[in-house]
Amino acid sequence: MPANSWPEHDSYKELDPLDSLLVDLSATEESLVEANNLSQPSRFQGRRRKAALVLSIVWSGTIALHLASWAYIFVLGLTTIMGLHALVVVFSRPRRYQKEMQGELPSVSLLVAAKNEEAVIGKLVKSLCSLEYPDGQYEVWIIDDNSTDKTPQILAELAQQYKKLKVLRRSPQAGGGKSGALNQVLPQTKGEIIAVFDADAQVPSDLLLQIVPLFQREKVGAVQVRKAIANAKENFWTKGQMAEMALDTWFQQQRIALGGIGELRGNGQFVRRTALDSCGGWNEETITDDLDMTFRLHLDNWDIECVFSPAVQEEGVTNAIALWHQRNRWAEGGYQRYLDYWDLILKNRMGTRKTWDMLMFMITMYILPTAAIPDLLMAITRHRLPLLGPVTTLSVSMSVFGMFAGLRRIRQEQKFTVATYPVLLLQTLRGTLYMLHWLVVMSSTTARMSIRPKRLKWVKTVHSGSAE
Repeated sequence: MPANSWPEHDSYKELDPLDSLLVDLSATEESLVEANNLSQPSRFQGRRRKAALVLSIVWSGTIALHLASWAYIFVLGLTTIMGLHALVVVFSRPRRYQKEMQGELPSVSLLVAAKNEEAVIGKLVKSLCSLEYPDGQYEVWIIDDNSTDKTPQILAELAQQYKKLKVLRRSPQAGGGKSGALNQVLPQTKGEIIAVFDADAQVPSDLLLQIVPLFQREKVGAVQVRKAIANAKENFWTKGQMAEMALDTWFQQQRIALGGIGELRGNGQFVRRTALDSCGGWNEETITDDLDMTFRLHLDNWDIECVFSPAVQEEGVTNAIALWHQRNRWAEGGYQRYLDYWDLILKNRMGTRKTWDMLMFMITMYILPTAAIPDLLMAITRHRLPLLGPVTTLSVSMSVFGMFAGLRRIRQEQKFTVATYPVLLLQTLRGTLYMLHWLVVMSSTTARMSIRPKRLKWVKTVHSGSAE
């Protein structure tokens, strides 16, 4: 099973002085024009100062709210607004996707960035090279990111067996992590659609035949398939991740249905080449290439679809320490993109519906957990209940409902009976308890990013290949 994650070595100076919080927000009009370029290097600088400014605003605002006489009216108003948005999310009807392709099937390139994956790479290659798709219409690229185990030897042997398989080995000096690996191989690929998988992915044989037709709608820039946990039955942590993925996919589909934002999740993502080119490829200045690409695509007026079925299976992390490392990376990468693209978001470049949906998501996932600490401290000091209780209760309720709905939607695609409901309720209860870790992760991440700069490094999760 996946073991702990470890960081690559880097030379970042930990004790850089913390300068003025406002220096990065006092850009001139000329620099803001340059910042409209999604690939502008300056866009990804000064994240710590921006994060510190946001943290200061949230903390001071929460404390001030406790001292205001109209605080409860404000909180109830915010809860009402978010509650109405939640109702729209719940009652939106997911899109029906066209399952049949009109005309000739487009070419597809399947990409996998692999580093020390000897336990899983053989099974993955055999699976990807045996998909149901016309001969000559898809290719498989494995980018060996300077592996030091038996991965290179295994790939060399597999390349003799499968004509579809092509291997690119990166030099020890190559940087950029997964994004750098994908960018390096992209010019050599031929597919009109680029699919990205993790080395531990397990996919159904008809995956391409089910996903490719979704690109017939011209505005679709990418498609994300549901991530399923292959070792879900192992323990509390893996069972929780299974419920978490069901919740995530349900929310994604509902948000897309109301005109909001669909998001990429790394493993099992399909991107139209023209959309990828228009965004400038993968961002090598982020620790979560998929979340960054999500914003880039939407800012460039592309849509992202998300489907429950088919799903791509992956190994879930099996202990609390590994989960903590992985989720911290996800949380930090997700938060980074708001700091990187804040000016374009405020300019409503995504469009009103997507911007509003993104704002509601940001409040729920980042602002409320950040405000929870000063809210609790002030509540204890003033001997009363936390002020943000109503809106927090709404967020938790939506999570519980979405998790149950997501698990139910998965079961409906399988064998579903009335007797299944108690099982779904148990899974939802356990998953809700598991999801409480996000409160700690989010609040600690937003605080840490304000003090300690993130070192750009590839954090790898170990795969054992034993998940079935």
